[in-house]
Amino acid sequence: MTILFLFVALFALMFIGVPVAISLGLAGSVTIMLFSPDSVRSLAIKLFETSEHYTLLAIPFFLLAGSFMTTGGVARRLIDFANASVGHIRGGLAIGAVMACMLFAALSGSSPATVAAVGSIAIAGMVRSGYPQPFAAGIVTNAGTLGILIPPSVVMVVYAAATETSVGKLFMAGVVPGLLLGLVLMGAIYAIAVKKNLPALPRATPRQWLSAARKAAWGLLLMVIILGGIYSGMFTPTEAAAVAAVYSAFIALFVYKDMTLKEAPKVVLEAAKLSIMLMFIIANAMLFAHVLTTEQIPQQITAMVLEAGLQPWMFLLVVNIVLLIAGAFMEPSAIILILAPILFPIAVELGVDPIHLGIIMVVNMEIGLITPPVGLNLFVTSAVTGMSLAEVIRAALPWLMLLLGFLALVTYIPSISMGLPNLLGM
Repeated sequence: MTILFLFVALFALMFIGVPVAISLGLAGSVTIMLFSPDSVRSLAIKLFETSEHYTLLAIPFFLLAGSFMTTGGVARRLIDFANASVGHIRGGLAIGAVMACMLFAALSGSSPATVAAVGSIAIAGMVRSGYPQPFAAGIVTNAGTLGILIPPSVVMVVYAAATETSVGKLFMAGVVPGLLLGLVLMGAIYAIAVKKNLPALPRATPRQWLSAARKAAWGLLLMVIILGGIYSGMFTPTEAAAVAAVYSAFIALFVYKDMTLKEAPKVVLEAAKLSIMLMFIIANAMLFAHVLTTEQIPQQITAMVLEAGLQPWMFLLVVNIVLLIAGAFMEPSAIILILAPILFPIAVELGVDPIHLGIIMVVNMEIGLITPPVGLNLFVTSAVTGMSLAEVIRAALPWLMLLLGFLALVTYIPSISMGLPNLLGM
């Protein structure tokens, strides 16, 4: 009865238009008051505990770093470097846009930020060079999803907090899938470019390439600082996020000088607004997870799954279907925080590695970001291109089949995500 009421209350509130965060908090609070001997005071304590969760401190720092890099000229220099590297290939501007998304993803940890930063420059550049605008928009919308798969990733931090798994191991598990998906997109672009005879840039001279690399070096160095610092043991992922925020502000203000000190408070304010919104969702989702734990709902669902005799491959198929549906209607962090505490114990019981489950969930969230009606990347692309939402959806959907095929590979070939962490003995 408790399980039924909790989820009926949650989805009923969201259906009538109550924001996700408030729906999570209200559903949990009412369930505690009506069905649980637990004190309502425990809810207030749980909300305050969220602010003490050390891992979650990484989120505002990564968001701040992304804000400085988006407005501080890093994206433009990464795009120039990518074009100098691969622009001479048939369809090279589009391949360069994917490469730029991969590089920016390794700095920002956010998919919408990747689409906004790269898309605002790369799409216009492709259109000027003779690419159809829908083709350019579809590529960047999909490639931008790499922002939550290639480490560092805000969504991975949220999963680690919800399941108490290692952020560092999750980051390392995302490297190979992120690179593989980027290469798959590049291969598809090249095949289409050859077939449709899309334009290519003149080959960059060694001097031009070195010039582009030198200008992008400060941004590229941040990847070394973040990932090298984490895996060398120099600092934790949370400390790495703080270092990234300070470093990105420094290069935007004093190295590239694309923004002034007067503009810095506005960037900080925008990052703060986004952080508060996300942390409010997380706080209420933690409260919801507290109710799940108190009422032993994950254990009850685990017992039901085991009694049904589901094999691991069947369980993962069901997980993907549920997540793909949820991703079309909800924000990735909220989905992770609601479903991870439920799916995690079942996966462990069935022998599915929690890190592997985390990567599967992140890839599903990638697909959710380009799935209507709530796919956030669709709205960002519409804003930066001036295309209608319907036009962006039509442009992005042909690439969706690639992502679904990639999801199947990641789901049923665990070595794609687990190979690198196992190789390094993590």
